Amino acid sequence: MNNHKCSTLFQKARGRTKIIQCIYVVGFMDLFGVSMIIPLLSHHVKALGASPTVAGVVGSTYGILQLFSSTIVGSWSDVVGRRYSLLTCLLLSALGYGLLGMSSSIALFVLARIPVGLFKHSLSICRALLSDLVSESERPLVMGHFNAASSVGFILGPVVGGYLTEHEGGFYTSSFTCAAIFLINAGLVWMLPWSESLLHRNGINSSNNTSKVGHDNNCRKSVHNGSHANSNHPVLAAETDPAYRASGKHQGGLMSREVSLLQPAWRQLSSVGSKIHMVASSDMWDLFLVRLLMAIAIMLYYSNFSLAMEERFSLKPKVTGYLISYSSTLGALAGFLVGPVTQLYGNNMPALLLHSTMLTCLLIFLYAAAPSVWQVLLSSTFFAISTSIGRTCITDLELQRGGVQASGTLIGAGQSVTAVGRVLAPLLSGLAQEFSPCGPPSLGVGLALSAVGLLLIRIPKWDGRGVTKILKTH
Repeated sequence: MNNHKCSTLFQKARGRTKIIQCIYVVGFMDLFGVSMIIPLLSHHVKALGASPTVAGVVGSTYGILQLFSSTIVGSWSDVVGRRYSLLTCLLLSALGYGLLGMSSSIALFVLARIPVGLFKHSLSICRALLSDLVSESERPLVMGHFNAASSVGFILGPVVGGYLTEHEGGFYTSSFTCAAIFLINAGLVWMLPWSESLLHRNGINSSNNTSKVGHDNNCRKSVHNGSHANSNHPVLAAETDPAYRASGKHQGGLMSREVSLLQPAWRQLSSVGSKIHMVASSDMWDLFLVRLLMAIAIMLYYSNFSLAMEERFSLKPKVTGYLISYSSTLGALAGFLVGPVTQLYGNNMPALLLHSTMLTCLLIFLYAAAPSVWQVLLSSTFFAISTSIGRTCITDLELQRGGVQASGTLIGAGQSVTAVGRVLAPLLSGLAQEFSPCGPPSLGVGLALSAVGLLLIRIPKWDGRGVTKILKTH
Protein backbone atom coordinates (compact mmCIF):
# COMPACT_ATOMS: atom_id res chain seq x y z
CA MET A 1 0.00 0.00 0.00
CA ASN A 2 2.81 2.37 0.97
CA ASN A 3 4.71 1.50 -2.21
CA HIS A 4 1.62 2.32 -4.25
CA LYS A 5 1.33 5.75 -2.63
CA CYS A 6 5.00 6.49 -3.24
CA SER A 7 4.62 5.39 -6.86
CA THR A 8 1.65 7.74 -7.25
CA LEU A 9 3.72 10.63 -5.90
CA PHE A 10 6.49 9.87 -8.39
CA GLN A 11 3.98 9.88 -11.26
CA LYS A 12 2.54 13.21 -10.15
CA ALA A 13 6.03 14.70 -9.81
CA ARG A 14 6.81 13.58 -13.36
CA GLY A 15 3.63 15.25 -14.58
CA ARG A 16 4.65 18.45 -12.87
CA THR A 17 8.13 18.21 -14.38
CA LYS A 18 6.59 17.81 -17.84
CA ILE A 19 4.61 21.01 -17.33
CA ILE A 20 7.73 22.91 -16.25
CA GLN A 21 9.73 21.69 -19.24
CA CYS A 22 6.92 22.52 -21.65
CA ILE A 23 6.64 26.01 -20.15
CA TYR A 24 10.35 26.49 -20.93
CA VAL A 25 9.59 25.59 -24.55
CA VAL A 26 6.61 27.97 -24.61
CA GLY A 27 8.82 30.79 -23.27
CA PHE A 28 11.49 30.12 -25.90
CA MET A 29 9.03 30.01 -28.79
CA ASP A 30 7.13 33.06 -27.50
CA LEU A 31 10.10 35.43 -27.64
CA PHE A 32 11.47 33.71 -30.73
CA GLY A 33 8.30 34.61 -32.63
CA VAL A 34 8.02 38.12 -31.18
CA SER A 35 11.65 38.99 -31.88
CA MET A 36 11.14 38.07 -35.54
CA ILE A 37 8.67 40.94 -35.80
CA ILE A 38 9.99 43.68 -33.51
CA PRO A 39 12.90 44.86 -35.70
CA LEU A 40 10.61 45.05 -38.73
CA LEU A 41 7.70 47.05 -37.27
CA SER A 42 9.09 50.54 -37.76
CA HIS A 43 10.10 49.82 -41.35
CA HIS A 44 6.67 48.40 -42.16
CA VAL A 45 4.85 51.39 -40.65
CA LYS A 46 6.94 53.78 -42.74
CA ALA A 47 6.34 51.63 -45.82
CA LEU A 48 2.60 52.10 -45.24
CA GLY A 49 3.13 55.86 -45.60
CA ALA A 50 3.23 56.97 -41.98
CA SER A 51 5.14 60.13 -41.07
CA PRO A 52 7.73 59.91 -38.26
CA THR A 53 5.26 61.46 -35.81
CA VAL A 54 2.46 59.06 -36.76
CA ALA A 55 4.90 56.15 -36.62
CA GLY A 56 5.88 57.18 -33.09
CA VAL A 57 2.26 57.42 -31.96
CA VAL A 58 1.43 54.05 -33.53
CA GLY A 59 4.50 52.50 -31.97
CA SER A 60 3.49 53.69 -28.52
CA THR A 61 0.06 52.03 -28.78
CA TYR A 62 1.42 48.65 -27.71
CA GLY A 63 3.28 50.03 -24.69
CA ILE A 64 0.31 52.02 -23.45
CA LEU A 65 -2.02 49.02 -23.73
CA GLN A 66 0.50 46.83 -21.93
CA LEU A 67 0.79 49.40 -19.16
CA PHE A 68 -2.90 49.16 -18.28
CA SER A 69 -3.57 45.52 -19.13
CA SER A 70 -0.62 43.77 -17.42
CA THR A 71 -2.01 43.92 -13.90
CA ILE A 72 -5.60 43.20 -15.00
CA VAL A 73 -4.73 40.10 -17.03
CA GLY A 74 -2.35 38.85 -14.34
CA SER A 75 -5.06 39.20 -11.72
CA TRP A 76 -7.56 37.52 -14.04
CA SER A 77 -5.22 34.52 -14.24
CA ASP A 78 -5.40 34.29 -10.43
CA VAL A 79 -9.19 34.18 -10.66
CA VAL A 80 -9.90 31.84 -13.60
CA GLY A 81 -6.71 29.80 -13.56
CA ARG A 82 -3.46 29.68 -15.49
CA ARG A 83 -4.61 27.21 -18.14
CA TYR A 84 -7.54 29.15 -19.57
CA SER A 85 -5.96 32.58 -19.15
CA LEU A 86 -2.76 31.39 -20.86
CA LEU A 87 -4.72 29.82 -23.71
CA THR A 88 -6.74 33.01 -24.13
CA CYS A 89 -3.62 35.17 -24.28
CA LEU A 90 -1.87 32.87 -26.76
CA LEU A 91 -4.87 32.60 -29.10
CA LEU A 92 -5.64 36.32 -29.11
CA SER A 93 -1.95 37.14 -29.61
CA ALA A 94 -1.95 34.76 -32.58
CA LEU A 95 -4.99 36.63 -33.91
CA GLY A 96 -3.15 39.94 -33.54
CA TYR A 97 -0.05 38.75 -35.37
CA GLY A 98 -2.23 37.18 -38.05
CA LEU A 99 -3.98 40.53 -38.59
CA LEU A 100 -0.55 42.15 -38.70
CA GLY A 101 0.30 39.88 -41.61
CA MET A 102 -2.73 41.25 -43.46
CA SER A 103 -2.15 44.92 -42.60
CA SER A 104 -2.11 46.91 -45.82
CA SER A 105 -2.92 50.25 -44.17
CA ILE A 106 -2.08 52.13 -40.99
CA ALA A 107 -5.61 51.57 -39.65
CA LEU A 108 -5.26 47.78 -40.00
CA PHE A 109 -1.80 47.96 -38.44
CA VAL A 110 -3.18 49.74 -35.35
CA LEU A 111 -6.10 47.28 -35.20
CA ALA A 112 -3.65 44.37 -35.24
CA ARG A 113 -1.66 45.83 -32.36
CA ILE A 114 -4.70 46.11 -30.06
CA PRO A 115 -5.21 42.40 -29.22
CA VAL A 116 -1.44 41.96 -28.87
CA GLY A 117 -1.16 44.97 -26.57
CA LEU A 118 -4.06 43.78 -24.42
CA PHE A 119 -3.30 40.06 -24.22
CA LYS A 120 0.41 39.53 -24.92
CA HIS A 121 1.02 38.53 -21.30
CA SER A 122 1.80 34.88 -21.90
CA LEU A 123 5.27 35.13 -20.33
CA SER A 124 3.90 36.71 -17.16
CA ILE A 125 1.30 33.96 -16.78
CA CYS A 126 3.98 31.33 -17.43
CA ARG A 127 6.03 32.77 -14.57
CA ALA A 128 2.98 32.75 -12.31
CA LEU A 129 2.33 29.11 -13.27
CA LEU A 130 5.90 28.16 -12.47
CA SER A 131 5.61 29.83 -9.07
CA ASP A 132 2.51 27.69 -8.46
CA LEU A 133 4.34 24.47 -9.26
CA VAL A 134 7.60 24.75 -7.33
CA SER A 135 8.65 25.43 -3.77
CA GLU A 136 9.77 28.86 -2.66
CA SER A 137 13.39 27.76 -2.29
CA GLU A 138 13.50 26.45 -5.86
CA ARG A 139 11.63 29.30 -7.48
CA PRO A 140 14.74 31.38 -8.35
CA LEU A 141 16.33 28.36 -10.07
CA VAL A 142 13.26 27.61 -12.17
CA MET A 143 12.66 31.29 -12.98
CA GLY A 144 16.29 31.65 -14.01
CA HIS A 145 16.03 28.71 -16.40
CA PHE A 146 12.80 30.10 -17.84
CA ASN A 147 14.38 33.52 -18.39
CA ALA A 148 17.38 31.87 -20.04
CA ALA A 149 15.19 29.86 -22.43
CA SER A 150 13.17 32.97 -23.33
CA SER A 151 16.31 35.04 -23.89
CA VAL A 152 17.75 32.45 -26.27
CA GLY A 153 14.57 32.73 -28.34
CA PHE A 154 14.90 36.52 -28.34
CA ILE A 155 18.46 36.22 -29.66
CA LEU A 156 17.65 33.75 -32.47
CA GLY A 157 14.38 35.33 -33.64
CA PRO A 158 15.86 38.41 -35.38
CA VAL A 159 18.18 36.16 -37.40
CA VAL A 160 15.25 34.23 -38.86
CA GLY A 161 13.15 37.38 -39.27
CA GLY A 162 15.99 39.13 -41.12
CA TYR A 163 16.38 36.15 -43.44
CA LEU A 164 12.65 36.05 -44.25
CA THR A 165 12.60 39.82 -44.87
CA GLU A 166 15.11 39.49 -47.69
CA HIS A 167 12.44 37.71 -49.74
CA GLU A 168 9.40 39.33 -51.32
CA GLY A 169 6.62 39.84 -48.79
CA GLY A 170 9.04 39.02 -46.00
CA PHE A 171 7.23 41.04 -43.34
CA TYR A 172 3.94 39.29 -44.00
CA THR A 173 5.64 35.90 -43.99
CA SER A 174 7.27 36.72 -40.65
CA SER A 175 3.94 37.86 -39.19
CA PHE A 176 2.11 34.70 -40.23
CA THR A 177 5.01 32.59 -38.95
CA CYS A 178 4.78 34.36 -35.59
CA ALA A 179 1.01 33.73 -35.49
CA ALA A 180 1.62 30.05 -36.24
CA ILE A 181 4.15 29.86 -33.40
CA PHE A 182 1.59 31.22 -30.94
CA LEU A 183 -0.96 28.69 -32.17
CA ILE A 184 1.57 25.90 -31.63
CA ASN A 185 2.20 27.23 -28.13
CA ALA A 186 -1.55 27.16 -27.46
CA GLY A 187 -1.62 23.53 -28.58
CA LEU A 188 1.25 22.69 -26.22
CA VAL A 189 -0.50 24.37 -23.30
CA TRP A 190 -3.76 22.56 -24.08
CA MET A 191 -2.00 19.15 -24.11
CA LEU A 192 -0.11 19.64 -20.83
CA PRO A 193 -0.87 17.05 -18.10
CA TRP A 194 -2.82 19.50 -15.98
CA SER A 195 -4.89 16.81 -14.24
CA GLU A 196 -1.83 15.19 -12.63
CA SER A 197 -0.74 18.50 -11.11
CA LEU A 198 -4.28 19.30 -9.99
CA LEU A 199 -4.71 15.95 -8.31
CA HIS A 200 -1.42 16.40 -6.54
CA ARG A 201 -2.44 19.81 -5.20
CA ASN A 202 -5.87 18.51 -4.20
CA GLY A 203 -4.27 15.59 -2.41
CA ILE A 204 -2.25 17.98 -0.28
CA ASN A 205 -5.31 19.98 0.69
CA SER A 206 -7.19 16.85 1.77
CA SER A 207 -4.38 15.50 3.97
CA ASN A 208 -5.93 16.17 7.39
CA ASN A 209 -4.80 12.87 8.88
CA THR A 210 -1.51 13.41 10.71
CA SER A 211 -0.09 9.95 10.08
CA LYS A 212 -0.99 10.16 6.41
CA VAL A 213 0.76 13.51 6.10
CA GLY A 214 3.85 12.05 7.79
CA HIS A 215 3.92 9.12 5.39
CA ASP A 216 3.45 11.35 2.34
CA ASN A 217 6.26 13.62 3.51
CA ASN A 218 8.57 10.61 3.76
CA CYS A 219 7.67 9.59 0.24
CA ARG A 220 8.15 13.10 -1.06
CA LYS A 221 11.73 13.20 0.16
CA SER A 222 12.63 10.83 -2.66
CA VAL A 223 10.79 12.94 -5.23
CA HIS A 224 12.70 15.47 -7.32
CA ASN A 225 13.24 18.80 -5.56
CA GLY A 226 10.84 20.52 -7.94
CA SER A 227 7.97 19.05 -5.97
CA HIS A 228 5.29 21.56 -5.07
CA ALA A 229 4.80 19.72 -1.77
CA ASN A 230 7.94 21.09 -0.20
CA SER A 231 7.16 21.88 3.43
CA ASN A 232 9.00 25.18 3.16
CA HIS A 233 6.44 26.54 0.74
CA PRO A 234 4.46 29.24 2.63
CA VAL A 235 1.18 28.75 0.82
CA LEU A 236 1.24 24.97 1.02
CA ALA A 237 2.08 25.13 4.70
CA ALA A 238 -1.08 27.16 5.19
CA GLU A 239 -3.15 24.90 2.97
CA THR A 240 -2.38 21.81 5.04
CA ASP A 241 -3.79 23.53 8.13
CA PRO A 242 -7.37 22.39 8.85
CA ALA A 243 -8.48 25.88 9.88
CA TYR A 244 -7.15 27.27 6.62
CA ARG A 245 -9.07 24.67 4.62
CA ALA A 246 -12.21 25.36 6.61
CA SER A 247 -11.95 29.05 5.84
CA GLY A 248 -12.18 28.30 2.14
CA LYS A 249 -9.01 30.23 1.31
CA HIS A 250 -7.45 27.14 -0.23
CA GLN A 251 -9.80 27.70 -3.15
CA GLY A 252 -7.10 29.90 -4.63
CA GLY A 253 -5.28 26.66 -5.47
CA LEU A 254 -4.96 25.07 -8.85
CA MET A 255 -8.02 22.85 -8.52
CA SER A 256 -10.44 25.65 -7.74
CA ARG A 257 -8.95 27.86 -10.44
CA GLU A 258 -10.05 25.36 -13.05
CA VAL A 259 -13.64 25.70 -11.84
CA SER A 260 -13.77 29.44 -11.28
CA LEU A 261 -13.95 30.14 -15.03
CA LEU A 262 -17.62 29.19 -14.71
CA GLN A 263 -18.26 32.13 -12.40
CA PRO A 264 -20.35 35.01 -13.79
CA ALA A 265 -18.37 37.77 -15.49
CA TRP A 266 -19.30 40.32 -12.83
CA ARG A 267 -17.94 38.05 -10.10
CA GLN A 268 -14.69 37.55 -12.00
CA LEU A 269 -14.36 41.31 -12.43
CA SER A 270 -15.07 41.81 -8.74
CA SER A 271 -12.35 39.31 -7.79
CA VAL A 272 -9.89 40.94 -10.18
CA GLY A 273 -10.63 44.38 -8.75
CA SER A 274 -10.24 43.07 -5.21
CA LYS A 275 -6.80 41.58 -5.93
CA ILE A 276 -5.59 44.72 -7.68
CA HIS A 277 -6.83 46.84 -4.78
CA MET A 278 -4.89 44.67 -2.32
CA VAL A 279 -1.69 45.16 -4.30
CA ALA A 280 -2.27 48.91 -4.60
CA SER A 281 -2.99 49.28 -0.86
CA SER A 282 -0.10 47.08 0.30
CA ASP A 283 3.24 48.39 1.55
CA MET A 284 5.14 46.85 -1.37
CA TRP A 285 5.75 50.30 -2.80
CA ASP A 286 9.45 49.98 -2.00
CA LEU A 287 9.92 46.91 -4.20
CA PHE A 288 7.95 48.44 -7.05
CA LEU A 289 9.93 51.68 -6.77
CA VAL A 290 13.23 49.78 -6.88
CA ARG A 291 11.95 47.93 -9.95
CA LEU A 292 11.02 51.22 -11.64
CA LEU A 293 14.32 52.94 -10.85
CA MET A 294 16.42 50.01 -12.06
CA ALA A 295 14.26 49.47 -15.16
CA ILE A 296 14.81 53.08 -16.23
CA ALA A 297 18.53 52.90 -15.37
CA ILE A 298 19.02 49.76 -17.47
CA MET A 299 17.03 51.20 -20.38
CA LEU A 300 19.14 54.37 -20.25
CA TYR A 301 22.24 52.19 -20.48
CA TYR A 302 21.00 50.69 -23.76
CA SER A 303 19.08 53.70 -25.09
CA ASN A 304 21.83 55.32 -27.14
CA PHE A 305 24.41 52.53 -27.04
CA SER A 306 25.07 52.38 -30.79
CA LEU A 307 25.23 56.16 -31.19
CA ALA A 308 27.50 56.55 -28.15
CA MET A 309 29.90 53.87 -29.40
CA GLU A 310 30.15 55.66 -32.72
CA GLU A 311 30.65 59.13 -31.24
CA ARG A 312 32.95 58.15 -28.39
CA PHE A 313 35.11 55.44 -30.00
CA SER A 314 34.34 55.71 -33.77
CA LEU A 315 33.00 52.17 -33.64
CA LYS A 316 31.24 50.89 -36.76
CA PRO A 317 27.60 49.74 -36.38
CA LYS A 318 28.62 46.21 -37.35
CA VAL A 319 31.09 45.96 -34.45
CA THR A 320 28.54 47.51 -32.09
CA GLY A 321 26.07 44.85 -33.21
CA TYR A 322 28.56 42.13 -32.28
CA LEU A 323 28.99 43.72 -28.86
CA ILE A 324 25.24 43.84 -28.28
CA SER A 325 24.87 40.20 -29.38
CA TYR A 326 27.70 39.21 -27.03
CA SER A 327 25.99 40.95 -24.11
CA SER A 328 22.61 39.42 -24.96
CA THR A 329 24.09 35.93 -25.13
CA LEU A 330 25.71 36.37 -21.72
CA GLY A 331 22.38 37.62 -20.34
CA ALA A 332 20.70 34.44 -21.55
CA LEU A 333 23.37 32.20 -20.08
CA ALA A 334 23.25 34.14 -16.80
CA GLY A 335 19.80 32.68 -16.19
CA PHE A 336 21.49 29.37 -15.38
CA LEU A 337 23.62 31.09 -12.71
CA VAL A 338 20.65 32.33 -10.69
CA GLY A 339 20.10 29.02 -8.89
CA PRO A 340 23.73 28.46 -7.79
CA VAL A 341 24.16 32.11 -6.77
CA THR A 342 20.93 31.98 -4.74
CA GLN A 343 22.17 28.86 -2.96
CA LEU A 344 25.50 30.60 -2.31
CA TYR A 345 23.58 33.38 -0.56
CA GLY A 346 21.53 30.86 1.43
CA ASN A 347 18.33 32.05 -0.28
CA ASN A 348 18.84 35.50 1.25
CA MET A 349 17.13 37.33 -1.60
CA PRO A 350 17.21 40.85 -0.07
CA ALA A 351 21.01 40.68 0.27
CA LEU A 352 21.37 39.29 -3.25
CA LEU A 353 19.14 42.02 -4.66
CA LEU A 354 21.15 44.70 -2.86
CA HIS A 355 24.49 43.37 -4.10
CA SER A 356 23.29 42.90 -7.68
CA THR A 357 21.87 46.44 -7.68
CA MET A 358 25.14 47.86 -6.36
CA LEU A 359 27.08 45.93 -9.02
CA THR A 360 24.75 47.15 -11.75
CA CYS A 361 25.18 50.73 -10.57
CA LEU A 362 28.98 50.36 -10.62
CA LEU A 363 28.97 48.84 -14.10
CA ILE A 364 26.79 51.63 -15.54
CA PHE A 365 29.27 54.13 -14.05
CA LEU A 366 32.23 52.26 -15.60
CA TYR A 367 30.50 52.32 -18.98
CA ALA A 368 29.72 56.04 -18.72
CA ALA A 369 33.34 56.84 -17.79
CA ALA A 370 34.98 54.21 -20.03
CA PRO A 371 38.15 55.56 -21.72
CA SER A 372 38.35 52.63 -24.17
CA VAL A 373 36.25 49.99 -25.87
CA TRP A 374 37.85 47.30 -23.72
CA GLN A 375 36.38 48.80 -20.56
CA VAL A 376 32.98 48.90 -22.26
CA LEU A 377 33.42 45.21 -23.12
CA LEU A 378 34.31 44.43 -19.51
CA SER A 379 31.33 46.34 -18.12
CA SER A 380 28.97 44.75 -20.67
CA THR A 381 30.15 41.28 -19.63
CA PHE A 382 29.21 41.65 -15.97
CA PHE A 383 26.27 43.98 -16.65
CA ALA A 384 24.37 41.21 -18.44
CA ILE A 385 24.90 38.88 -15.48
CA SER A 386 24.00 41.38 -12.73
CA THR A 387 20.80 42.55 -14.44
CA SER A 388 19.63 38.98 -15.07
CA ILE A 389 20.12 38.07 -11.40
CA GLY A 390 18.53 41.33 -10.25
CA ARG A 391 15.35 40.79 -12.30
CA THR A 392 14.89 37.30 -10.87
CA CYS A 393 15.56 38.54 -7.32
CA ILE A 394 13.00 41.31 -7.34
CA THR A 395 10.30 39.06 -8.85
CA ASP A 396 11.00 36.43 -6.20
CA LEU A 397 10.81 39.01 -3.40
CA GLU A 398 7.49 40.30 -4.72
CA LEU A 399 6.11 36.76 -4.64
CA GLN A 400 7.54 36.09 -1.16
CA ARG A 401 5.98 39.18 0.35
CA GLY A 402 2.75 39.10 -1.62
CA GLY A 403 2.00 35.40 -1.51
CA VAL A 404 2.08 32.89 -4.34
CA GLN A 405 -1.72 32.74 -4.57
CA ALA A 406 -1.69 36.28 -5.96
CA SER A 407 1.33 35.62 -8.17
CA GLY A 408 -0.46 36.60 -11.37
CA THR A 409 -1.50 39.96 -9.92
CA LEU A 410 1.98 40.63 -8.52
CA ILE A 411 3.85 39.70 -11.69
CA GLY A 412 1.38 41.70 -13.77
CA ALA A 413 1.81 44.71 -11.50
CA GLY A 414 5.57 44.38 -11.88
CA GLN A 415 5.23 44.36 -15.65
CA SER A 416 3.07 47.49 -15.47
CA VAL A 417 5.77 49.22 -13.44
CA THR A 418 8.35 48.20 -16.05
CA ALA A 419 6.05 49.53 -18.78
CA VAL A 420 6.08 52.92 -17.02
CA GLY A 421 9.86 52.77 -17.28
CA ARG A 422 9.62 52.09 -21.01
CA VAL A 423 7.53 55.23 -21.40
CA LEU A 424 9.83 57.44 -19.31
CA ALA A 425 13.23 56.13 -20.44
CA PRO A 426 13.15 57.46 -24.05
CA LEU A 427 12.10 60.91 -22.81
CA LEU A 428 14.84 61.04 -20.17
CA SER A 429 17.38 59.68 -22.64
CA GLY A 430 16.57 62.38 -25.18
CA LEU A 431 16.93 65.12 -22.58
CA ALA A 432 20.22 63.72 -21.26
CA GLN A 433 21.71 63.39 -24.76
CA GLU A 434 21.30 67.13 -25.21
CA PHE A 435 24.25 67.53 -22.81
CA SER A 436 26.52 64.60 -23.68
CA PRO A 437 26.60 61.14 -25.31
CA CYS A 438 27.36 59.90 -21.80
CA GLY A 439 24.28 61.69 -20.43
CA PRO A 440 21.84 58.74 -20.42
CA PRO A 441 24.11 56.28 -18.58
CA SER A 442 25.18 59.04 -16.17
CA LEU A 443 21.53 59.65 -15.34
CA GLY A 444 21.16 55.88 -15.00
CA VAL A 445 23.91 55.88 -12.36
CA GLY A 446 21.96 58.44 -10.33
CA LEU A 447 18.76 56.39 -10.51
CA ALA A 448 20.60 53.18 -9.59
CA LEU A 449 22.21 54.93 -6.62
CA SER A 450 18.73 55.98 -5.50
CA ALA A 451 17.63 52.33 -5.68
CA VAL A 452 20.65 51.27 -3.62
CA GLY A 453 19.87 53.91 -0.98
CA LEU A 454 16.24 52.82 -0.82
CA LEU A 455 17.27 49.18 -0.37
CA LEU A 456 19.70 50.07 2.42
CA ILE A 457 16.88 51.83 4.26
CA ARG A 458 14.15 49.26 3.68
CA ILE A 459 15.94 45.89 3.84
CA PRO A 460 16.26 45.88 7.67
CA LYS A 461 12.47 46.24 7.86
CA TRP A 462 12.02 43.34 5.42
CA ASP A 463 14.31 41.16 7.51
CA GLY A 464 12.33 41.96 10.65
CA ARG A 465 9.12 40.84 8.95
CA GLY A 466 10.65 37.79 7.24
CA VAL A 467 8.39 36.29 4.60
CA THR A 468 5.14 37.48 6.15
CA LYS A 469 2.60 37.91 3.38
CA ILE A 470 1.17 41.33 2.66
CA LEU A 471 -1.75 40.16 0.57
CA LYS A 472 -4.62 38.19 2.01
CA THR A 473 -6.25 35.83 -0.40
CA HIS A 474 -10.02 36.09 -0.70
